Amino acid sequence: MSASLAAGHPLAGPALPRLLPFAAFIGLMMAEPLLARLTGEWLDARWLYGLRCLLAGGLLLVFWHQYEELRTGRGSPRQLLLLAPLAGLFVLAVWLTLDSGFFVLGGGGSGFVPLAADGSLIWPLAIVRLLGSALVVPLIEELFWRSFVMRWLERSDFSAVDPALAGLRAIVFSSLAFGFEHSLWAAGIVAGLVYALLYSRTRSLWTAVVAHAVTNGALGLWVLYAAAWQFW
Repeated sequence: MSASLAAGHPLAGPALPRLLPFAAFIGLMMAEPLLARLTGEWLDARWLYGLRCLLAGGLLLVFWHQYEELRTGRGSPRQLLLLAPLAGLFVLAVWLTLDSGFFVLGGGGSGFVPLAADGSLIWPLAIVRLLGSALVVPLIEELFWRSFVMRWLERSDFSAVDPALAGLRAIVFSSLAFGFEHSLWAAGIVAGLVYALLYSRTRSLWTAVVAHAVTNGALGLWVLYAAAWQFW
């Protein structure tokens, strides 16, 4: 491919830094059954979640200087310390409510269970899962679904789109796609709408990231308290 063609390729521009960490995280998740078979004799497959977080987190660091939306429009203290956490807790309540029957794709599953054979909690494994879901996942998903997909649905030159100008179609369709990324699809759609509206109304991706982090972090604490592993 010539230099001119490479420069014009859609993934050669601002899309790549927002796509690659998410793609790496999801790709490794899809490859986990194969990786588990290959490493089964010397590595507990549950640690592969930590590998996913390390890879995605490393890519975030590599591309960090390109995330203009995280350096500008950081949001006010009121938005970050009050509005975003309240929104995150609202999503948590929805997540814990729409958790059965029709609202679960494929009937759900046993989830991530950080227990030893004797039933005791493997704390390092639980902490890796909690920190990964609360710190890494919100960043990669908000950069992908809100900063990239939502704005791209508004205009292909997405990096020039003011989130406040994202229309209803972009908000709804990105939220639907985000919802069906999760087994709790209905709760996922509500979550996507909440995070998208936060980004659009505050023009700060950090408000969506903080809300998402509060949802995931509080959910993780609930999972550990109630042994509700199906939510992991």
